[in-house]
Amino acid sequence: MSVLDVIKTRRSIRRFKKKPVPDEVLYRLKEALIWAPSAGNLQDRHFYLVYNEDLKKEIAKAALDQMFITEAPVVLIGCSDLSTVAPYRERGMALYTHHDMGASIQNLLLAAKEEGLGTCWIGAFDNRKVAELLSLPEDLIATAIVPIGYPAESPSPTPRYGMERFFTVLE
Repeated sequence: MSVLDVIKTRRSIRRFKKKPVPDEVLYRLKEALIWAPSAGNLQDRHFYLVYNEDLKKEIAKAALDQMFITEAPVVLIGCSDLSTVAPYRERGMALYTHHDMGASIQNLLLAAKEEGLGTCWIGAFDNRKVAELLSLPEDLIATAIVPIGYPAESPSPTPRYGMERFFTVLE
């Protein structure tokens, strides 16, 4: 499958099979995460892989009761490391670190699709509660939750606007 085919066929999955993700597959997903670009190559991110059922339930509650998170065999929490982007001052902490995490998560979503896995990028959650649940150090801020597993659904593609809406050509 071409990269563009992977991009076009990836969907947000909210129902997962009760099937574990093999370690070798998770290793490839980890590679996808860490090979994403980052501002100044600071690599300002840290990831938690959550398997514990009780902890997944608490994370789902912190994510505005999105309980489908608990169905996934593994839940990734992406954290931005604010101490690493400190050289870029306010812009690094308010902007670059979010770009960097977005690049990592997009890599993960596409690599997971290629592996036959489903994911759902979740940004709606109580950051303080997740930090408390994971006992995050002060410099780490949770910025993404991604349940990962084999899909138990096959959603239709969502409509896209035409190209003309997104581009302005300046000649």
